[in-house]
Amino acid sequence: MATAKKLPSGSWRVKTYFGKDSNGKNIYKSFTAPTKREAERLASQCRNNYDREHFGDISDETIGKVVDKYIEAKKNILSPATVRGYMSVRNNLIEEISSLEVKALKSANTQVWIGHLSANHSPKTVRNAYGLLTAALEMYYPDKILRVQLPQKENKQLYVPTDDDIKMILDYFKERDYDMYIACLLSAFGTLRRSELCALTSEDVEGNVISINKAMIKDVSGNWILKTTKTTSSTRMVEFPQFVIDVLPKEGRLVNISPSRVSDRFIKTLKKLDRRDFRFHDLRHYSASVMHAIGVPDVYIMERGGWKSDNTLKKIYRGKMDDYQRKFTDITNNHFSGIVE
Repeated sequence: MATAKKLPSGSWRVKTYFGKDSNGKNIYKSFTAPTKREAERLASQCRNNYDREHFGDISDETIGKVVDKYIEAKKNILSPATVRGYMSVRNNLIEEISSLEVKALKSANTQVWIGHLSANHSPKTVRNAYGLLTAALEMYYPDKILRVQLPQKENKQLYVPTDDDIKMILDYFKERDYDMYIACLLSAFGTLRRSELCALTSEDVEGNVISINKAMIKDVSGNWILKTTKTTSSTRMVEFPQFVIDVLPKEGRLVNISPSRVSDRFIKTLKKLDRRDFRFHDLRHYSASVMHAIGVPDVYIMERGGWKSDNTLKKIYRGKMDDYQRKFTDITNNHFSGIVE
């Protein structure tokens, strides 16, 4: 449901979407009231009556059925990976309340459910489960308002691999696993995601430029398929150093393993090398941190890595590479020392 906005007159207004007319034009209705709560109540009540007229009375339906309807309505719009994630949340996390009728769902029993989930799952997982539940309710039962407390978000400190980490990993894979060697080169020096580099073929390479235009992901059934990139900003052209281009296969796929195999082999190798535990995805963060450390503007880093905002970059920079941090700390302290000597 849309949020009410305060008007210059002091009243509150809600503008709600009600589909399209026969000419394909969006239909909106406005609801104005003296208070924010009253305006939102009027809009919710009207929208609920509209949904009942068009989709039937769902007040006797269970939570599970409403969530199932929501996933079904969204499955052709969302990525297969997102749909699979929704289905996993539905079957494993919402199952506890799936047989409960919508009209019986209250803030109190929802809070109990959240408490049960929080005992065995991360705050992010709990928030995702609650997000799916409320999204489904907002679509089919917009006047169902829940007031609960969610677990506090975790403030995880990202570890960004160092130059020494990268060199040791590349040396190991170069002699033992050439697919992983190429995968690490593409990610650490080109910011590519697992799904992107596993989808590449020699036809995507022209000179020193690689065209990132597809991704290898699992469909709803768990089969690996090729789809468009994660976001529109992820479709991009990345220019690589010549030494990377020289080792790429001249025909066929550049990396002949699946994204999950990339992660599995990477984790096992870190243990063998007795290196600090981090993800293959953090090679991408390494690439961004190096560019930031040598003064590359964020707008170019975002373009090269296919990031649509700088939110992720800011998180990465909070966990800058230890060796570069040491280097710049020494430069700073030596400068100050020179002033007083």
